[in-house]
Amino acid sequence: MNPMDLSGRMVLVTGASSGIGRAAAVLISELGGRVAISGRDAERLKATRAAMTSGDHVIAPYNLCQIDGIAEWLMSVVAQAGPLDGLVHCAGVQTTRPLGAVSRADYENIMDVNLASALWLAKAFRHKSAFKPGAAIVFVASIAGIVGQIGNHVYGASKGGLIALTRSLALELAHSKIRVNAVAPGVITGTGISSAFERALTAEQMDAVSALHPLGLGCPRDVAYAIAFLLADTGHWITGSTLTVDGGYTAA
Repeated sequence: MNPMDLSGRMVLVTGASSGIGRAAAVLISELGGRVAISGRDAERLKATRAAMTSGDHVIAPYNLCQIDGIAEWLMSVVAQAGPLDGLVHCAGVQTTRPLGAVSRADYENIMDVNLASALWLAKAFRHKSAFKPGAAIVFVASIAGIVGQIGNHVYGASKGGLIALTRSLALELAHSKIRVNAVAPGVITGTGISSAFERALTAEQMDAVSALHPLGLGCPRDVAYAIAFLLADTGHWITGSTLTVDGGYTAA
C-alpha cells in the first residue's frame, strides 16, 4: 500500500514551468495523478510535460497577473480535464530590494502574483462544478512569511498574507470538504526565484544564507514531497496548517 498514491486524481499546478511547480507536477504524475500544468511560457510547460510520467495530462498556459480572468480560465481547465481533486499554487515572484528602492510596481506585481491570485484561484475552485469532495488546496508560501529578512519586505508580506489566507480559507471551505494548507520552504536551489536571489547576493552573503539552514539548502523535489503529502490521503485530517520545509532554518 502506498498512502501517497494519487491514482485517478486530477490536480492543477500553477508555476509548473520550472522549479517547485515543475517538481510537484512531475512527482504527482509519478504517484499516478493526472496534472493540468500552468505557467506563462507554453514552451517551458512542454518541457515539464516531457519530464512527467505518461498520462492524460493537460497544458493550460495562463498569466496569473490577469486576476479578473482567473475564474474563467480555471473553469476552462475543468471543462477540458474534469473536476479537480487538488490545486497547487506554486507560481510566485520575488524582488529583493532595500526599503528605499521598493517601487509601487514592485509591490503590485508581487502582491498580485503571490497573494491576490491565490485568493481568486480559491474563489473559482470552490464552485461545485470545479472540484470533487475531499479536494485539497496547497499554497507555496515561504519562511519569509514567518521570519524577517532584510530586503525581502514585500515578498515576506505577500507570503505572510498567504499563510493567513490559508487559515481563513481552511475554516470557510471545510463545509465543502475542501482542505487548505501551505508549505513554507527555506531557500531552494534550482528555481527562478533562487537564481534571482543568488544574483542579488555576494558569494559571502550566499554562504551565510546557506549556513542558516542546518541541513543545507533544499531542492524543488524536497518541497514537492511535502506538497504530495498534503494532497494525498496522508493529509486527510490536516487543514489550516503551514508545513515548514526549510532544513531547520526556523528551528533556531
